[in-house]
Order: sequence, then C-alpha cells, then structure tokens
Amino acid sequence: METDTLEENVPSKPDESSSPMIEAARLSKFYGIFAATRDVSFKVHQGEIVAFLGPNGAGKSTTMKMLTGYLAPSEGVAKIAGFNMAEDRIEASKTLGYLPENGPLYPEMTPFSSLNFFADARGMSKQRKSERIAAVIEQCDLKTVIRKPISKLSKGFRQRVGMAQALLHEPKVLILDEPTGGLDPNQIREVRQTIRNLGQDKTILLSTHILQEVEAMASRVILINEGRKVYDGNVAGLDPDKKGLDDAFARMTY
Repeated sequence: METDTLEENVPSKPDESSSPMIEAARLSKFYGIFAATRDVSFKVHQGEIVAFLGPNGAGKSTTMKMLTGYLAPSEGVAKIAGFNMAEDRIEASKTLGYLPENGPLYPEMTPFSSLNFFADARGMSKQRKSERIAAVIEQCDLKTVIRKPISKLSKGFRQRVGMAQALLHEPKVLILDEPTGGLDPNQIREVRQTIRNLGQDKTILLSTHILQEVEAMASRVILINEGRKVYDGNVAGLDPDKKGLDDAFARMTY
C-alpha cells in the first residue's frame, strides 16, 4: 500500500512526441496596474525555429523570463517539455538552454574555466564534462580564445561563450534572447548559421526585433505588441501583400 502511494506521487516524464516543447498558457505579468504582458498564449513543437518579435518594451524579455522560470507569472502557466515551470523547474532545466540578452558571464574567468564551473554546477561526471566542453568549444568555435579572460573578448566571442554555456548540457529546447544584438555583420552571419544548425534537432524560440533574423532563420513568427500577442503564423502570412516585413511590422505595432 505504501509503495503504491509513493509511486503515484512520482511525476512521470512527459511524452515529448505529442506534447509541445514550449508552451505559454495565458501568461500575464503585472507590476501594480501596469501589465507587462497579458494573456500571452502559444505553443512551439519539436524541431521548430520560431521568431519572437516585437518592438522594444513589448514584453518579449518578460515572456521569456517567465518561460524559463526566472520570473514568476502573475497569471497563467509556462511549460518546458511538458514540465510546469512553477512546479518542476529543476526537471525542466535539464531540458532547457537559455541565453539571456546579457548573458551571465564572469569576466575574470576564461571560457574554459567558465564552462568547467557550469559543468560542475550541473553535476556532470568527469568524463561527460570533458566530452561536453570539447563539443561546445568546437560547436561555438572558441578554440582561439579558450584560455583568454572573458573580459578581453569581443562582443561576438562573449556571445559565443554564452551560447556554449546554454548548450553545455545538450538541451532539447533553446530560448535565445537577442542572440545577435550588438554584433558586426560577420559575427551575425556566424551566429545565424550556428542557430540554423542547432535547429536540425532542437526546438528554438528566438527573440529579436531585427526583421532580417526572421527571414534568415525562422519558419514561424510570433509577434507581440504592448504585452499582447497580435500574430502567430508563418513568415509569408505576416506579409501577404509582399510590401516587406518592415511595413508589416509597422502596421501591427503602431
């Protein structure tokens, strides 16, 4: 009888083949009477690269912080790989890689020591740590700077270090907040290619206000304005009159 009770209380792993990998269900965040977001709902399924668009202050970063568990919603539910972020954040974090707009980098560390630190924090075995650090160094092309202090690195390389940290534990879901912000054209091209490669076997939600990112990487767009979702569909549907994404963006956000 006791055994049955214990087994009933153990949360079962969600079925990834049928469940969305990212789910926002009526997410709202209030600061007093101000609504940073209100009733934002969408789902992202396995293998999708979805661009999350909106003007500055639209609520993109707030929504992403709620999805990743960094911010508690005032209302609604956020799920990653079927795990409720309010109830199963630790389990969800094993599946999630998050790159904030200003990633948590320690400037006195080198990329290698930083990756080593985060691998230890995740409890990786010595062998797995060695394998994964080598893999993300290669994946994010950090070989030339791996022993240099992060404080001495360019913005582009710091962004790559942040990406390597997000990929270290082989997450199935990636949430990236302005991953090309502040980069030069060559660095932007490299990051775009990395994201396209990752999209072959991961689910990616990509926040941006740069419309070229949408055409370059995503097949679907979610657009929010003043804290509310105003569009969710394919890229072509955002611009049915073929006047350009700039025109479509302005029309939906003014």
